[in-house]
Amino acid sequence: MILFALASYGQTARAADADVSDADAAPRIVNIYNFIRNTDYRLQDAEARLYEATEHQVELFAKHRLPVTWALQYDALINPKYQELLKTRIGPRDEIGAWWELPRQLVEAAGITWRGDHDWVSTANIAFSPGYTPEERRKLVDVYMAQFKQVFVRYPRSVGSWYIDEVSLAYMSDRYGIVASCNCKDQIGTDGYTLWGGYWNQAYYPSRLNAYMPAQSAAGQINVPVFRMLGSDPIYQYGRAGAITSLEPVYGHAGGSPEWVDWFLNSLTQTPCLAFGYAQAGQENSFGWPAMSKGLQSQAARLAELSRAGAIRVETLAESGEWYRRRFPLTPATSFVCLDDWRNEGRKTAWYNSRFYRANLLWDAGTLSIRDLHRFDETRPSPVHDTALQASTLTCATLPVIEGRDPLSHERAGAFPVLLGQDDTESELRATGPPVVTQRGPDELFVSQPLRDGGDLTIVFEEDQMTCELTVADGVGRKWALDFVGQSDGPESVTASAATFGSATGTYDVVLEPDCGTFQRRDDGSVRILSNAAGRITLNLGESR
Repeated sequence: MILFALASYGQTARAADADVSDADAAPRIVNIYNFIRNTDYRLQDAEARLYEATEHQVELFAKHRLPVTWALQYDALINPKYQELLKTRIGPRDEIGAWWELPRQLVEAAGITWRGDHDWVSTANIAFSPGYTPEERRKLVDVYMAQFKQVFVRYPRSVGSWYIDEVSLAYMSDRYGIVASCNCKDQIGTDGYTLWGGYWNQAYYPSRLNAYMPAQSAAGQINVPVFRMLGSDPIYQYGRAGAITSLEPVYGHAGGSPEWVDWFLNSLTQTPCLAFGYAQAGQENSFGWPAMSKGLQSQAARLAELSRAGAIRVETLAESGEWYRRRFPLTPATSFVCLDDWRNEGRKTAWYNSRFYRANLLWDAGTLSIRDLHRFDETRPSPVHDTALQASTLTCATLPVIEGRDPLSHERAGAFPVLLGQDDTESELRATGPPVVTQRGPDELFVSQPLRDGGDLTIVFEEDQMTCELTVADGVGRKWALDFVGQSDGPESVTASAATFGSATGTYDVVLEPDCGTFQRRDDGSVRILSNAAGRITLNLGESR
């Protein structure tokens, strides 16, 4: 019953786009992305095991006639076995790209001293480009590109990594003409890397000063879309989640589970996505074939089935980048909506991204909260923009306004709606029944939630603002508030019209539209936004203030 309702609703949302076909209006795109290392010091017989994994992957996707991007780390690029495999056995629609981890062979070929204990390490300031000066980063790019062209006659069209700094990315674009990149899903602390607060899924044009920060202007952006990797669970892969829950097939409860994969792909294909929907499938070869084989084989069959049915568009990363660049001069608005819960615990979520901000709604135990709100500002430089990273860990961040928690932590955090009575009483607004989530225009996501005590709470996400409104059955507004709960880093100062937050790159404001709410600092130090008399709160999230 849930699947039928979602399918009908998703088709209605897509039909709202005029002038282009359904498939072109809001395509659901899947990249199969397999990156290739030559060795891994953590494994016995690593070279043989990693090659075996890649060989099986080649056979699997050729069988299903699915296009794949094969991304070569430098140590694999210079291995004749991988050269022969990719030249002779991959599919005719496949792409050979670059994977931007930096092993000993590449670093030394660029004339730089290798600091690792093994030929490849995962340490952030050794294996990744931020660990090198801007001049060294460009030299590393030159050496890799020359070797790639020597082997494959041309330069790669796409380059991916857990993270590529903006100096390297701009140089790859300006000098070598790459058209697409990808970086790691949002995470906190996994493997020593934190990327938190960014454009949550799909893809964005990065700032020329900060590759993790979406740009707001054509002048301020690198014209290479960065796609987010690994297919994060929209409900549970949040914050300091206790387990990795993503489309990676090595995780048996998630990408290795046909039931979870069907749930994820149903949300991808059947709910509003605005400009386009996106997921990245595939698996790095370091996990080995036995760990990935069952889940990857199941995923390949399912993706092939959906591709034949026209529900998804499976293509290479470079093809997606070229399409994105033709279609969008600036980062578009996108969404990812899940209205059922694979754990059968009643949770739902809706993500919204634009070039100005990201936001997330979470339904949990009868409550609807704003779990997440981060602003973007292209003028904020990365801490490694001009200098090499010294630490062994890497942190990339944007500008937090609201931070939630993993729902399984059962910690209450976010912005929660509260009804205010005439006698100063307060009561939590409780949801009842399913929400309505629809697309209105190219960049507007409309959410309406019926309430247990009558009326509706509506939340409208637009490219540069977010409006929340509480109405009763006859359309009359009701007085209410948004309470910021569980926020460890609240605003430094609050006025009636704005809250000012601090960061390592300076302060930033969140401003209310005139006569559309009032900020208030409460006695316990927390923040509340009071609605206006009509029951409306509108946050201006456009150009930075």
